[in-house]
Amino acid sequence: MLKQPAVYILANKRNGTLYTGVTSNLVQRIWQHRQEEVEGFSARYGLHLLVYFERHADMYSAITREKQLKKWNRAWKIRLIEGQNPGWRDLWMEII
Repeated sequence: MLKQPAVYILANKRNGTLYTGVTSNLVQRIWQHRQEEVEGFSARYGLHLLVYFERHADMYSAITREKQLKKWNRAWKIRLIEGQNPGWRDLWMEII
């Protein structure tokens, strides 16, 4: 299910800068971030580590969830990440 909609969080290091995004193709989008093909915030701060993702049945629910997460404070996002990825591992290999 490579093209299943997903919400994701990138980081530059453990407890570092965070970026929340949504995509219809997680593998392609994360690769673009890692190659810095996406100009702006993620490239400026070197956000190459995929530390969290969740897949959704449709784009509407993924966008809704992304908007919800973007309103969360940093502590809530860190708890979310550490709930599923306590070591802040790069999850790239899990999605390719």
